[in-house]
Amino acid sequence: MTPQDIAENIKDHFHDDVIDITNFRNQVSVKVKKENIKKILLYLHNDESLNFDYLVDLCGVDYQDKSEYRFEVVYNLFSVKLRHFIRIKAQLKDDTTEEPDNLSIDSVVDIWRGADWHERECYDMFGIRFNGHPDLRRILMPEDWEGFPLRKDYPLKSDLVDMEWKEYKDLIDYSEKAKKYEVR
Repeated sequence: MTPQDIAENIKDHFHDDVIDITNFRNQVSVKVKKENIKKILLYLHNDESLNFDYLVDLCGVDYQDKSEYRFEVVYNLFSVKLRHFIRIKAQLKDDTTEEPDNLSIDSVVDIWRGADWHERECYDMFGIRFNGHPDLRRILMPEDWEGFPLRKDYPLKSDLVDMEWKEYKDLIDYSEKAKKYEVR
């Protein structure tokens, strides 16, 4: 089954949820509404003709000022048995100014256990909440870190000078001291 066939299959079963299908160099992406993402992904996992048993990756994308939908959650799926691949993209609006918990999507940890860390990373870097996740907390940044570093509006440089993250400053000092031992 080709990626385009799989995309058409998804469109046939979830015609109200499919927004767009793109094919670039035989890599097919299916853009869907977030409301039924779990139902769509469960279908892709359980249908024997598709058998997407491996979640290769899950990541976030920030399209600040480039789209009506600021964020996407991207699911790269692979069938080990049938050796085919598909990319599913779910769109999310940034409605957090009016409702802070609106930037969320259903968790798929109960479909693919490996989604646990992927969803935590996406939450940590973009602030996208995964409804029903068993342990949604930061995984890369310290617990007390403020903000989400992969958002386009995240400040690139701090104005806190002396209040920078202490461990980072210690690491920089240590690397400067260690330079005297480098062999050239």
